[in-house]
Amino acid sequence: MQTRQLGPFSVSAIGLGCMNLSHAYGAPVSREQGERVLLAALDAGVTFFDTAALYGFGANETLVGEVLKPHRRKFILASKCGMQGVDPGNGTKVRVIDGRPETIKKTCEDALRRLQTDVIDLYYLHRWDKKVPIEDSVGALGDLVREGKIQTIGLSEVSATTLRKAHAVHPITAVQTEYSLWTRNPEIAVLAACRELGVSFVPFSPVARGFLCGPLDIAGFDAKDIRRTMPRFAPDNYAANLKLLPAYNALAQEAGCSPSQLALAWLLHKGDDLIPIPGTTSVAHLMDDLGAVNVKLSADLMARVEDLINERTVVGDRYNAQANSEVDTETFA
Repeated sequence: MQTRQLGPFSVSAIGLGCMNLSHAYGAPVSREQGERVLLAALDAGVTFFDTAALYGFGANETLVGEVLKPHRRKFILASKCGMQGVDPGNGTKVRVIDGRPETIKKTCEDALRRLQTDVIDLYYLHRWDKKVPIEDSVGALGDLVREGKIQTIGLSEVSATTLRKAHAVHPITAVQTEYSLWTRNPEIAVLAACRELGVSFVPFSPVARGFLCGPLDIAGFDAKDIRRTMPRFAPDNYAANLKLLPAYNALAQEAGCSPSQLALAWLLHKGDDLIPIPGTTSVAHLMDDLGAVNVKLSADLMARVEDLINERTVVGDRYNAQANSEVDTETFA
């Protein structure tokens, strides 16, 4: 496994996004399957694991903590605060965005307990709570650094402007945002701002929420699969987007790799400051993803794949109106 620099840390060039094991794409996998995926990643040389308080309303942090605690010195641990589940008083939990300093600090204490660790290496603000100045939320994270509870600070789904405001309060180590061939929003401004400030960039959903792995059965999505709310997966839009796959698969074949590997290799070739974190519930798919580090792409093939799949050729927005209102990411006109 190749390595890349993430602030003060040297990590595997491809990390593991752990969300899929507990959240967002249907029913969580069994405890045994989650353990298989996590340990297979560790055995394959993955040294960067990403979770969050939101995922499974704490269940994902608990899983990661239980499985990986014996191996804690072998990897860099990232988690997130500022978006989590709360009980409104009826015994269930609902998702809330809350970036108040007192909430951030309470969420960190809960995360440390679930993760069974004394310190979180990289702690992101999962969403900027637009009711709270970014300076206040980052100030609370800075307090956690000084208290030794976290080592570095990250931001998720923010604009270049918000990144600059945050970085002026406390150095930001990483920005995490959706980035793939079919989601190019970071190229508008925030990726350049990261490079100007020396901030690493962590693309999530790098294989386009499974689209670049091959045709998906959208009618068979679980009732709780978040892709059901995403315009690109609406039947008419998805039918239009499917027309991109034959040519894309032909480019993967030309490159001598799988479609998933082409998507990840494209990101790796976009700069050595990018550390994608694909997620999966399958050990076989995990191994396929990690093989992307060995894929070499020519400048000509890079240009052709970018010309094929981009913000002009993909039909449908990445989020619905509600989700778009919650993020701070720049958008194309």
